[in-house]
Amino acid sequence: MEFEKKLTRLEEIVQKMEKGDVTLEQSLKLFEEGVQLSRECQTQLTDAENKIKVLTGFDENNKPLTKDFKSDV
Repeated sequence: MEFEKKLTRLEEIVQKMEKGDVTLEQSLKLFEEGVQLSRECQTQLTDAENKIKVLTGFDENNKPLTKDFKSDV
């Protein structure tokens, strides 16, 4: 699932839980899904940040760093 879709789903989960009209069981399932999506989003953000650091970095000879990245898509 794309990052943006995960984020949208997280927002939906928060809205449902804030309404307070879901059962305890539903709340637990939504919470579990939300935690998983949050972790996946954080991983994607960390990966993107690391790629940016490499792409904008320089080695000891002041030459741009290059590195091949594998696509997770």
